[in-house]
Amino acid sequence: MVREMSLQEVLQGIVSLVVEFTECDSCLVYLSDNDELVLCASNTHHEAEIGRIRLRSNEGLTGWVARERRLLAISREAYRDPRFKFFGELPEDTFEAFLSAPVIARNRVVGVINVQHRHPHQHTGGEMEVVTTLGEQVGCALALARMSPQIVESINHAELVLSSSGVRPRM
Repeated sequence: MVREMSLQEVLQGIVSLVVEFTECDSCLVYLSDNDELVLCASNTHHEAEIGRIRLRSNEGLTGWVARERRLLAISREAYRDPRFKFFGELPEDTFEAFLSAPVIARNRVVGVINVQHRHPHQHTGGEMEVVTTLGEQVGCALALARMSPQIVESINHAELVLSSSGVRPRM
């Protein structure tokens, strides 16, 4: 959040951090587009699927996480869960373990982070906490990445804070 980054760089940074910490086989980030979630980043080679894989908020485990605004952890046979949506194009459809958290910005779900392991995996409290915290903090990074440097530079941050708290800035 300190240096200027494109939205794609922010997403790839999130994916890299999650993969390094959880040692997962797959990390996918979906972002909201109206009533759909769109695959926007991955640590695996899904270039053809980025932007093309979409699901509604009432579809799949990912949609459930977005709709319920809750963490979901399944340690084995995630593909057998009745909420699971099979895509066919993704090898992750057959992965055993699934950990997912909503991405929140200004108290709204703006996406979902999915962490998957090929083999059964008991998610640790640390893994669940990191993915949940990232989901809560990523919204801010996404918002900043979408702002132009000129807008960030032109904002009078003290006035913004003081005016929202009812304090009048000195003239």
